Amino acid sequence: MARVTRRSFLNASSAGALAVRAGGMAGILALGKAPAFAQTSTLHWLKWNDFVPAGDQILRQSMLAEAEKALGFKINMETIGLNDLQPRATAAIQAQGGADIIMIFDNKAQLYGDSCADVSAVCEAIGAAQGGYYDLAKANTHDGKKWIAVPYCIVGAMVAYRKSWFDEIGVTKFPETWEEYREAGKKLKAKGRPLGQTLGHTVGDAPAFAYPYLWSWGGREVEEDGKTVKLNSKETVESVKFLTAFWKDSHDEGGLAWDDSNNNRAFLSGTISATLNGASIYIESLRKPDQYKTDKGAQLKTDIQHAPLPKGPAGQYGVHPFQCMMVMKYSKNQKQAMDFLKWFHSADVYDKWFNVQKGFATGPTKQWESHKMWQEDPVMAPYRVAPRLGRVYGHAGPAGPKAAEVLSKYIIVDMYAKAVQGMPAEDAVKWADGEVRKVYV
Repeated sequence: MARVTRRSFLNASSAGALAVRAGGMAGILALGKAPAFAQTSTLHWLKWNDFVPAGDQILRQSMLAEAEKALGFKINMETIGLNDLQPRATAAIQAQGGADIIMIFDNKAQLYGDSCADVSAVCEAIGAAQGGYYDLAKANTHDGKKWIAVPYCIVGAMVAYRKSWFDEIGVTKFPETWEEYREAGKKLKAKGRPLGQTLGHTVGDAPAFAYPYLWSWGGREVEEDGKTVKLNSKETVESVKFLTAFWKDSHDEGGLAWDDSNNNRAFLSGTISATLNGASIYIESLRKPDQYKTDKGAQLKTDIQHAPLPKGPAGQYGVHPFQCMMVMKYSKNQKQAMDFLKWFHSADVYDKWFNVQKGFATGPTKQWESHKMWQEDPVMAPYRVAPRLGRVYGHAGPAGPKAAEVLSKYIIVDMYAKAVQGMPAEDAVKWADGEVRKVYV
């Protein structure tokens, strides 16, 4: 058998992902053959490039070696950009070959339920030992009959903001309402310090802003029955009109093209004054305290605070990006995959990884909310209870395949992006409502 090198494996994997982007199965067939994947006794784990580099470092430097010794098989951890995970999963499923374990975000495991192994035994054992899973975790990974993925972690999404800059405009407490936030943003933008937000096709920050913003105005894509589409409403139109003006008044308008790393760089460079994000901005400022400074020469870490998104006429909401691990049904290493995930999520093992995350990622079970780490840094305190408060994409309906499809197509995000770029609010909402109906009806 021809020797499969790491380079050839990665090239084949990339070809498969590109084929899906170019046209699904037809794209794969156009290559002349399915992507070639090595199928050996080595467990292949595909996950994102952690936004907290220490998370991947501890895995590579010690934890995977510990797992191999404890479990008796090799583990190959491959990391890629978070926006590339779903194309790779799609390519692997269509080719019926690829990584044994694939990370996926939010409720997107629901799209691949038929291609995922039943991991109920693993999840039930972990949940029973650790105080149970948060509702958010179970909603995203349980199809009503069985667990289709193992919850991995929850990344709290909060607004990181420059306290001194808000103080300078007379805002000593983070704004509680969208109107207050807009007024603060106007003053900040006038001083060359706009708010920063993406409305692009990126997995984390764009939908984590657009959905709770919609809900806070009383808008929703579907009713609780998961069938009745409700997006085209007075409440949704009002939310679009407000954001269109809010964007022009207060935001860095280049944010339309940002991915999940652009706002981090903009904040750390002093270009923006606030942005919805995980705690990765603050953690990076802790990691390199002498590199990131304020305009007055102080360490930037001393000027960063966190707060939840403001509330709207219908209340205050949040979405906190969720990560889970799918064990693929095509895998010949399903037992090894489940053994590894059960080992990783045992309390003593997971604790090592959890500690280096410093609160950027918290555990999917309730046990981790009371971890001693939360007492070490009050700046991180708002993230501690984020998993308990977050809603699932598709609210008020279930986090099922249809909600996952709407999310994957960025329909809600695009509704706001179209309006910000000049489409009348009523037309943007009508367009989005029509796209959602194609999924649900």
